[in-house]
Amino acid sequence: MKITLHDSFKENRCASEAADLLEACVHCGFCLATCPTYVDNRDERDSPRGRIYLIKEFLETGEASTESQQHLDRCLTCRSCETTCPSGVQYGALSDRGRFLLESAVPRSIAQRSLRAVLRGVLSRPGLLKPLVVAGQWLQPILPPKLARKVPRRQDLPVSTAGHHARRMLIAEGCVQAAATPATSASVRMVLEQLKIEAIAAPSAGCCGAVNYHLAAHDAALENARRNIDAWWPQLQAGAEAIISSASGCGTQLADYGELLAHDQDYADKAAQVSAAVRDISEILENEDLSALRIDSPHKRIAIQTPCSLQHGLKRADALHTILQGLGFTLTNTFDDHLCCGSAGTYSILQRDISARLRENKLRALQSDAPDVIVSANVGCQLHLDEIADVPVVHWIELISAGITNQTERPLH
Repeated sequence: MKITLHDSFKENRCASEAADLLEACVHCGFCLATCPTYVDNRDERDSPRGRIYLIKEFLETGEASTESQQHLDRCLTCRSCETTCPSGVQYGALSDRGRFLLESAVPRSIAQRSLRAVLRGVLSRPGLLKPLVVAGQWLQPILPPKLARKVPRRQDLPVSTAGHHARRMLIAEGCVQAAATPATSASVRMVLEQLKIEAIAAPSAGCCGAVNYHLAAHDAALENARRNIDAWWPQLQAGAEAIISSASGCGTQLADYGELLAHDQDYADKAAQVSAAVRDISEILENEDLSALRIDSPHKRIAIQTPCSLQHGLKRADALHTILQGLGFTLTNTFDDHLCCGSAGTYSILQRDISARLRENKLRALQSDAPDVIVSANVGCQLHLDEIADVPVVHWIELISAGITNQTERPLH
């Protein structure tokens, strides 16, 4: 797809990058059938190909409408189209750049700007989010049912004696996960301890930047990245093997640090090395001898929801199946595994109707074979599905932690 940039974009690096990404598209339309929003409403403007045409028109004319912005806003950035695309279009990177450029060209209402600012300000700061979660849990019995369902469940944390080991790995605790599902990081620590790996944290690290980046606040996202690089760099230099993410959405963002900061003279090299060190916890376990875990879990029938960020972003579609089957769990049948659950960071708040329909479809696919529990690899998907699921929805590493010998009586929530 050929494109000629409008004069107003000639010196704009973001626009030039978008144009380069866009030119790989050959209009084949293979992406349509795998795009959740196109499948939902059959409007091609809500498909990758349709959005690419909208971005192209904007880059060539320098003009865009609120309608174009709305169709780009409806993109989940699930990147399912990337897995399908025969031409290798990096649609996730393209859509993020397109939304960023439109953000300054198409003014939003005060209400929209305020909501997006609150989401960025609260969700990316666990110090603010955690008290809200705790307050919600205390008030849950008296909250309206619809609101009460959105409050994350209280979690019992696994107790594990941490030791010092020759092998050390950094753990990225994130923001929403740290505040809403602390059992996930605690379970990662327990499992790594069983494998004689010391999990270390950098207290000054925080949000990966995904919330800011996908809401077109790129400068704030890059500051998130620089802060994390500064926090992790000394430990990497001291021999930490990897930076472990147990939220695949965060892991996808961390893996992109090298690209996002490639033009930053002070951080480019460090960012590339940090990205190279990032590992999803599933990648760690796939390469370890797990016989020491001695899993004995009461939950035998497992439905796996592989988040879009894990299968399309990190390209690890079969990782959870391999690990859980290898540990003796029985996996139930599911369908439409490639389609998004509708969580997608802040999408479930900003695009509630579409998100709700996608969640209903996903739960129908996950619960069709009567599982005892649904497992996910991303906190957003976990909370989104657990809100209305018929069975518990937990992070898969919590399931393993709960099944370790002498821990089987600890409840999942």
